[in-house]
Amino acid sequence: MIFAKPFARALAPIAIMAAVPAAAAESPDLGRVQQHITSVDTMTANFVQTDGKGRSAAGTLQLKRPGRIRFQYGSGDLLLVGTGGRLVFLDYTVGQKSSWNLNSTPLGILLSANPDVKRIARIQANKDSRILVVRAHDDRHPEFGTLVLAFLRSPSAPGGLQLYGWTAIDAQNKKTTVKLSNVRYNVAVPDNAFTYAEPKKRRR
Repeated sequence: MIFAKPFARALAPIAIMAAVPAAAAESPDLGRVQQHITSVDTMTANFVQTDGKGRSAAGTLQLKRPGRIRFQYGSGDLLLVGTGGRLVFLDYTVGQKSSWNLNSTPLGILLSANPDVKRIARIQANKDSRILVVRAHDDRHPEFGTLVLAFLRSPSAPGGLQLYGWTAIDAQNKKTTVKLSNVRYNVAVPDNAFTYAEPKKRRR
């Protein structure tokens, strides 16, 4: 999948901003989102990510706050792992590794013990009362783009909400959509889920 690497890199600001509503202002619904985020210590899910050209990539997600997240594409040839203060993308098909400082991206906020980004979260009008939509944009960091998150109202989920997915819109107005399924909260996630093998350089 030639397009998988930019997909994985797109997940960083996406997943990051999933915590944007964590401490928002006076809206009762934002308060529910706050409760949802702070009530989730671990999460697992399946995901399908689709770019603006309709190309898709699927995989699994594991999250463990604070500081750890793993997006695994397909059989594991492509990984995006957050741990130890770094966000690491690994492409075992070509033996490449890229990394970023976790705290230099919004992902550091998502995975922090006490996320607080209330100034950039807003409830977006939505005709379907079963769905809560949150729009996040940081005017101080326009390079992060905009994230539109969708939560399903579910009494059995933390805070009465279940994260359904999100659409990330970058500074060039390119859109990437992620949909989650089989979401499970506060289940056992082993620490070794956030380790990885170093990729081996492929000989030409």
